[in-house]
Amino acid sequence: MAKTKSAYFCQSCGYESPKWLGKCPSCNQWNTFVEEVIDKGALNVPTWKSASGTQRLNKPSKVEQIEATTEERTLTSDAELDRVLGGGLVAGSVILIGGEPGIGKSTLMLQLALNMPNKRILYISGEESEQQIKMRAERITNSPKADCYILTETATQNIFKQIEQLEPEIVIVDSIQTLHSAHIESTPGSVSQVRECTAELLRFAKETATPVFLIGHITKDGAIAGPKILEHMVDTVLQFEGDRHHIYRILRSIKNRFGATAELGIYAMQGNGLREVSNPSEILLSQRDEELSGITIGATLEGARPMLIETQALVSISAYGTPQRSATGFDIRRMNMLLAVLEKKCGFRLGVKDVFLNIAGGIKVEDPAIDLAIMAAIISSHEDISISSKICFAAEVGLSGEIRAVNRIEQRIAEAEKLGFEKIVVSNYNLKGVDRDKFKIQLITVSKIEEVFALLFG
Repeated sequence: MAKTKSAYFCQSCGYESPKWLGKCPSCNQWNTFVEEVIDKGALNVPTWKSASGTQRLNKPSKVEQIEATTEERTLTSDAELDRVLGGGLVAGSVILIGGEPGIGKSTLMLQLALNMPNKRILYISGEESEQQIKMRAERITNSPKADCYILTETATQNIFKQIEQLEPEIVIVDSIQTLHSAHIESTPGSVSQVRECTAELLRFAKETATPVFLIGHITKDGAIAGPKILEHMVDTVLQFEGDRHHIYRILRSIKNRFGATAELGIYAMQGNGLREVSNPSEILLSQRDEELSGITIGATLEGARPMLIETQALVSISAYGTPQRSATGFDIRRMNMLLAVLEKKCGFRLGVKDVFLNIAGGIKVEDPAIDLAIMAAIISSHEDISISSKICFAAEVGLSGEIRAVNRIEQRIAEAEKLGFEKIVVSNYNLKGVDRDKFKIQLITVSKIEEVFALLFG
């Protein structure tokens, strides 16, 4: 009889120790070690194996002898998901999708499974019954375009038996924390089980060139539950964000071996499922009837997608001894830097004022190109003078008050023109090599922050 081995695993980061420890030496968390039994006698339990039943032996190859081929991508029925993935599904890729409970992860994946044209898809659920999935499927669509099969199972050995019989072209697992392998004697969702089940699915995906989607739970801190190695094992990590009480959802790429990690997809949650938002600028700009102070429009980029967002600022007299500084959707340290530039270069006394900043639409912006829009909104609120809603801004501001150039300015200008803006304020150093004649929108160039406020406020 094989020897049974037990080990202690940190439930936060997956660190393994032969004995119990109070504090994890890897992630410094307290009381996270749990004993898990690793049964070495369970190796005869069936797991995924290749069609021939034999283990494939790989041999080393010289770099010059390896043929460089482009990845063949399969377009899904979801244009937003294709954009975030980098242009479609890559054969054999493993994609992990994380998000809060009720955000719409299962709805997004079931919608994909039902609408992929002429594809045989296996949807594995360890959380819901077949009747529950059927009810959601009827709400999402009336006529499925794909051959979608539902399997309610949590044991990996039974799942692989059904996969060998069905031979699906895409596999969706909801969720990875509910699966368990007979190789590991621990409860589903533990570090060992998540790691082993993911490794088995990874071997299946690579050997059969079948794309696999894994839905993952998240912790109260917002990180994907399970060991950090889970995110290292998969090819792509997507984060599904948003507020459950609002209709808009954001699909953000955290890691992508086959594309950019700065891409963004936006959805609207409706009664019949998730609807793609092809023009996010329309939802990020408020439809107001009159001009209001403290509101400006900035041109930003999320990956390859240009977006116009509304920046809102409120400057008021401080009611307490220490002025308040608050920013939603923007780095508060960068906001403090911009306030210091305004005080130094323009003479505005903001050190005794409360300053509140908000990026409309509930998104986070890290693009420095909205610096000028934020500074214009702050001064607009400070002076209580409105700025025309037909003007937008695309420029970075330096510490000495200079207006710096930003990348891909032509895309930003074209997006502003498409949405009906009449003027866009950019850096004087940004239009080298840009053909002004092809744009109908008026391009205003500035080089210093003083020129901007002389232009806007006289």
